[in-house]
Amino acid sequence: MLSAVDPAGPAAQTIATLWWVMLASAALIFGLVMVLLVLAFRRRKGPGDEPQQVRIWIIGLGLVFPMSVLAALLVYGLAIGERLLPREGDDVARVGAEGRRWVWTFSYEDAPGRTTQDILHIPAGRPVDVAITTADVIHSFWVPRLAGKLDAIPGRVNTLRIEADAPGTYAGVSAEFSGAGYDRFTFSVTAHDAAGWDAFLKGDTE
Repeated sequence: MLSAVDPAGPAAQTIATLWWVMLASAALIFGLVMVLLVLAFRRRKGPGDEPQQVRIWIIGLGLVFPMSVLAALLVYGLAIGERLLPREGDDVARVGAEGRRWVWTFSYEDAPGRTTQDILHIPAGRPVDVAITTADVIHSFWVPRLAGKLDAIPGRVNTLRIEADAPGTYAGVSAEFSGAGYDRFTFSVTAHDAAGWDAFLKGDTE
């Protein structure tokens, strides 16, 4: 399932919360605009009312209110973005992801020489830094239930932190038009419990 509003990890939860906050704010502004529109047709102006109406409806509610909401959203979004940045930690697992039309190849710092195709294995309940790059054109690495989207750019390595709250399988997709066939350019993420992750690193599971 590719749903950014059904989070299964802390980064995805943060992004989902931001989405709902932005939706509520947009609905609030839209509702106000609709109220103003209705009142504009129903309200009768008295003598000398125009300057006061301009101050209240156009300046106050038409400019100050939406600008205040948008400014608050900007500050909130910047704070959220700062929290999503990958940071050093003793418990962080590190993997590599290389996109190529039409396959993802994953490598593992804790298992040198081990690679998998189109299935990324991670430990559940631990932050995982994914070093993302591409061997040909721009692709995009996205696991909606675990984290946001990050582009894979030729000649560069971009790092995305993902984390799964619980063991399971999570759908991923390359959300970037990269030629005919890109709509089938998918992969999955398998999150293991501690025993399963150790077994994977030892080569006991595929």
